[in-house]
Amino acid sequence: METTGARRSLTWLLLTWGVTRLLLLLFVFKVYVFPGPDVTSDVSVIYHGWYDVLRTGTFPLDDVTWQYPPAAALAILSPGVLPFLDYASAFFVLACLADLVALSLLVYGGLRPGRRIAGAWVWVLGVPLLGPTVYARYDVMVTAVAVAALLAGARHPRLMGVLVGFAAMLKVWPALLLLGVRRRAAWAWAVGTVAALAAVFAVTMPGAFTFLTFQRERGTEVESLGALVFHVARHHGWDGQVLLNYGSIEFLGPWVNVVSSAALALTGMAFGWLLLWRLVATRFQAHTAADAAFVAVLMFTVTSRVISPQYMVWLVGAAAVCVCFRASRMGVPAVLVLVACFVTVLEFPLYFGDVVTSDPFGITLMVVRNGLLVAATAVAARILWRSTVTRKPVPAGLPDQAARAKKASASS
Repeated sequence: METTGARRSLTWLLLTWGVTRLLLLLFVFKVYVFPGPDVTSDVSVIYHGWYDVLRTGTFPLDDVTWQYPPAAALAILSPGVLPFLDYASAFFVLACLADLVALSLLVYGGLRPGRRIAGAWVWVLGVPLLGPTVYARYDVMVTAVAVAALLAGARHPRLMGVLVGFAAMLKVWPALLLLGVRRRAAWAWAVGTVAALAAVFAVTMPGAFTFLTFQRERGTEVESLGALVFHVARHHGWDGQVLLNYGSIEFLGPWVNVVSSAALALTGMAFGWLLLWRLVATRFQAHTAADAAFVAVLMFTVTSRVISPQYMVWLVGAAAVCVCFRASRMGVPAVLVLVACFVTVLEFPLYFGDVVTSDPFGITLMVVRNGLLVAATAVAARILWRSTVTRKPVPAGLPDQAARAKKASASS
């Protein structure tokens, strides 16, 4: 009966993945037009432009929208492995393949002892909730590597270290996956991988680290938590502007620097909390590394000056790995992230015009989406703390039993 039920669940899982991903492909290939702004232009225009520059052996030195670590060049260049397709089409196919790789890893991991297939369901449902944007950004590729790293961590710390190091050089956030890892081998191999890749890119391609300057100068993006201040302020006389700046739609004007600095301060406080947790945590189980990674990614996403829609796929991937473990209690924050994904596709691209103009409906969407992320962060952090730091109550009668055993030992 259990085998039959598992096969039936797996069949429905794969069928759901196939149907939802077919819809995503139909949207990005524009067989059907998804409402709102064209989300595929980043691939057909920006990524393709970077591709032409990267093929010459240098990074886009004068393009402030290039804000990624050097290994991101591999993701941008990857459509070249499918020369029989145009650039955009090849990218969409590879994004779908990365999605399938993540699913396969979650299914394989979920079928192991002490695991469950529910994590794969989180991935299958969460990705399409973000709409076609998820296939029109390279974040799904990075997340697939991050999922592989987290699932490998318990049994293969060296492999985890290599995967984390590689993923961090694709996009910095996967470095957070090491937060709850105790084995030094994982840390050592991650650092070694980063150092090796950094050296290779620094020697072979000019401008490998110009992204650090461009990233530092970003402002407050209209979808971020701090942007809510200006969305409301525009209805009370604030005379700033909303413009395309450093590759995203940002608020520019009075007090923006203050809010951006406050966001950085919140990020620093989040880091402080995570550091404190790491110092005082005493109970580490098989799922603790995944839980800690989920909390860390939530914290740094919520406090960021920019919360682009594609960032949500990071959270879906981390949540999916957590839910793979039967002992993990991250189910509630995982559900909150899934609901936030649905609200995200409403605010971008469906009603992005309302968000940019600070229309009451647009503000409502941002309050709900960011509120869900804040709630998920608070709940997940509380679960992590209670499961690893807070002392468990001693069952009644246990001290007396221990005392009797000690006394008997002494008398003998």
